[in-house]
Amino acid sequence: MKEDSHFKDFQLSALFLNCSLKRSDQQSHTQLLMDNAIAIMEANGVATETIRLADHDVPPGVQPDMREHGWDSDEWPAIQDKVLAADILVIGTPIWLGDKSSICTRAIERLYGYSGETNDEGQYIYYGRTAGCVVTGNEDGIKHCAMNVLYSLQHLGYVVPPQADAGWIGEAGPGPSYGDEGKVGFDNEFTRRNTTFMAWNLMHMAAMLKKSGGYPTPGNQRDKWDAGTHFDHPNPEYR
Repeated sequence: MKEDSHFKDFQLSALFLNCSLKRSDQQSHTQLLMDNAIAIMEANGVATETIRLADHDVPPGVQPDMREHGWDSDEWPAIQDKVLAADILVIGTPIWLGDKSSICTRAIERLYGYSGETNDEGQYIYYGRTAGCVVTGNEDGIKHCAMNVLYSLQHLGYVVPPQADAGWIGEAGPGPSYGDEGKVGFDNEFTRRNTTFMAWNLMHMAAMLKKSGGYPTPGNQRDKWDAGTHFDHPNPEYR
């Protein structure tokens, strides 16, 4: 950890979910780009962990534990514990047919399975955490995938800071991917800048949320809404 780290007193943690279709015994171009953000965070005192979802048995579904819904195995609940323990969540995905990977879709669906739960303040469970995404490929679609992923995460309750996405694509059509030959894309100024800005903005936001004790509670507590406190909603008939 650097002595001048902006974040050394916050004890921040970040979880990187790599939604590559490849298991860990194969090189992931998405992982290579995520590693740049990981290096920046670790240099600033953030504890990081990466999970390659293709290595795990994660069935489809929008329930917390799919073993209760007919599946023999489900490793997502253990992953979810790591999600909830992390101040920062970064989802990485390749682009296939112009969209995020099927594993990325599954990850978001499984995150959604917990979205009805609340924290100790009565807010939805993901409040007080921040999120971003990394996208790689050799076809168009970085911004499309980022819009989809970041919208989904903020809808679940994550705080998405400015410029919370980074990506790299080569020329349209078949060709080298990020990190091929140990150099492809490494000199791309747009990707280098956006990856750096994303990492720092995620750390800034996570530190702000931790310093303030989480996301403010007025007007967004599900338990109080259900109890009849409707936070100044102007329709008097339904107050």
